[in-house]
Amino acid sequence: MPDIQSVMGKDKVAVVTGAASGIGLAAACAFAARGMCVVLVDNDRDRLTQAEKQVAALSADPASDIVAIETDVSDLGDVEALERAVMERFGRVHLLMNNAGIQPGSSLFGPQVNWDRVLGVNLNGIINGTRVFGPGMIVHGEPAMIINTGSKQGITTPPGDPAYNVAKAGVKAFSEALAHELRSTADCQVSAHLLIPGFVYTPLAARGRTEKPEAAWTAEQTVDFMMDSLEKGDFYILCPDNDVDRATDEKRIAWAAGDIIENRPPLSRWHPDYAEKFKDFLKQ
Repeated sequence: MPDIQSVMGKDKVAVVTGAASGIGLAAACAFAARGMCVVLVDNDRDRLTQAEKQVAALSADPASDIVAIETDVSDLGDVEALERAVMERFGRVHLLMNNAGIQPGSSLFGPQVNWDRVLGVNLNGIINGTRVFGPGMIVHGEPAMIINTGSKQGITTPPGDPAYNVAKAGVKAFSEALAHELRSTADCQVSAHLLIPGFVYTPLAARGRTEKPEAAWTAEQTVDFMMDSLEKGDFYILCPDNDVDRATDEKRIAWAAGDIIENRPPLSRWHPDYAEKFKDFLKQ
């Protein structure tokens, strides 16, 4: 497995989707500060322009090393055009962070457009990015990483936004398959990692709030945690926040798996017959 020092640094190239704000922008800043060439990818032109300026200010040579490319990651043709543009400019990619995500909200029998948009960006965007950039990252033979942004909602699947849960559950399954594929490929120097943020105050999660809630982490805190986890070679980068520690996350995940093992009703954590049992489980 490549170490972080061999992937990040001068003359190394990072491609970050969803880079116009939030975790993507914080990651792009962190990579630029480490001397990397950074390609910022987003479909919001105005925010992308501002993000490019912010990241460029951290680069020693922004004119050559920092570029922003407007792209719809849900569109395979757009992602293929992005890859051609990156190859023409930089020749290879050492870090791909598939981070673009949307959360318009959904209900099980709600508008089809919400389902199409969420699955298109949050799941297919990650699949498109990996399948388009991954083969070249393997072939160039240098240490490289693919980081996919998932969600705890893709693991414990709480009620309330099923399209988002389905997409993020798919990201988990896809990223696990990717990790297996890469480690099973002879002489492959590419590793896969699944970022699982906690409660992070970003435009995606703000929901009208103008100040960061006390319980939330900043995007920068999340990226710092991600960097530390990459240093350790973690695949599952399970982030805490100011409200939920790792021990609580572990119990919630274990309870969700227990629904299958113990043949409880699905989502029993929110079932009236199991609510008290879950509370007792958390206290153990």
